Amino acid sequence: MQKAVAVLGGGIGGLSACYYLSKSSQVSKVVLLEATGRCGGWLRSTRREDGAVFEHGPRGVRPFGPAGQNTLNMLSELGLEREILAVPHDHVASKNRFLYVNGQLHRMPSSLSGVVHTVPPFSRPIILSVLKEVLVSKGKQEDECVHAFVSRRLGSELADIAIDSVCRGVFAGDSRQLSVRSCFHSLYSAEQAWGSVLLGMLMGKLMGSVVPSELAQRAQKERWAQWSLRRGMQALPETLHEVLRGKERVEVHQNTPVKSLSRKPGGWEIKLEDGATLKVDHVISAVPASALALLLPPAAHSLSEQLRAIPTVTVAMVNLEFEGSVLPVKGFGHLVPSSEDLGLLGVVYDSVPFPQHNRRGDPTTRLTVMMGGAWFEETFGHPGEVKEQVLLDRASRVLRSHLGITATPSWSKAAVLKNCIPQYHVGHWKRLEMMRRYISDHGLPLTLTGASYDGVSVSDVIFSGRVAAECLTGKA
Repeated sequence: MQKAVAVLGGGIGGLSACYYLSKSSQVSKVVLLEATGRCGGWLRSTRREDGAVFEHGPRGVRPFGPAGQNTLNMLSELGLEREILAVPHDHVASKNRFLYVNGQLHRMPSSLSGVVHTVPPFSRPIILSVLKEVLVSKGKQEDECVHAFVSRRLGSELADIAIDSVCRGVFAGDSRQLSVRSCFHSLYSAEQAWGSVLLGMLMGKLMGSVVPSELAQRAQKERWAQWSLRRGMQALPETLHEVLRGKERVEVHQNTPVKSLSRKPGGWEIKLEDGATLKVDHVISAVPASALALLLPPAAHSLSEQLRAIPTVTVAMVNLEFEGSVLPVKGFGHLVPSSEDLGLLGVVYDSVPFPQHNRRGDPTTRLTVMMGGAWFEETFGHPGEVKEQVLLDRASRVLRSHLGITATPSWSKAAVLKNCIPQYHVGHWKRLEMMRRYISDHGLPLTLTGASYDGVSVSDVIFSGRVAAECLTGKA
């Protein structure tokens, strides 16, 4: 029997779920409901007439693992191969990544020599911590914070500096709260299976269910470290949106906020803010967990409580353009541990990995300063009350102090991305288990997908959209 499915939320997760649903003959109709006037969620790019591109959300995407391969497969299907800007493993942006510690930049080790010798800001060779890790006994907890896991297995110095910084760069979050089981599942699994992260990485094989396309095979052969798109990352949701609009069984509705979901025999009645109603057999929710909690009927209050318990953080992102080449170093960028500056997460040197996004003509330098995250309110106050000039001034001070850049930017844009990154705190896996068991036990025709649950990266979210669609259509 064919099903009518509503997908809530037109971010990359919702668009992906619709895309994969549209391939199935078991779905009679797919209705995408997006509350705002644009699809794409946090994938947002500014394209200037002079050719410059600035990202106000995710930028370089990593091609690794089943999720990374799946995204490249999607790009192939959408005809976006020629749009890809690939950054190989031996590119200066791949080899040079920096930490700002004790008031100066330090290049992270990227070769054997950097691992076997003492490299500041670390007080001893990293290889010693790695080799000693094999002798550390396996943890007995079902989950623990990332900082505790790394401290236990690799020592407090790597946890305090490197892992603290990585958690701030990837999740804009606090390594002392984030779950190792949910945020770095490969590390957790390696310890569980082999009793050692090192042995697990050496002996374990990444099992994937994705057959790589020619593009994904090319990425492996050429050893891509990351990629972007010529017209910016926003080109991906734009292309998906265009493809979906051309499909007969798909309806895309923008400026269509949902007011509530009511359980009816055989499905749901969806009430829209404008008073209209829609009846469907199944709902795939790709909106943030807290937004779904507001839509569910009172009878599902325990599920709503679990959804509301998944926290999010707000990030301030400042894009800057300078005339000429102003960077004292070349690389991807630098991260900042919480011990150095709570409110500053890091700086991305956008012009280095993707010079194709610079404007035409004379040389320029594009940078992005990322601030706030789990420390946003402590640093800047309430997200709704922060003035753009405050963020611009803070970013300018950072660039002057960290990189010696005293020039005035020729172009700038500051944005506050409210509640943009879900935080998988310790026990997140158990919460997911409870929510999905509730949905199953109560026979709710509801599927959870998107960044709130199984991964915050672009590829994770796209893959979760595929899994949601294929579980519903019986392909998974």
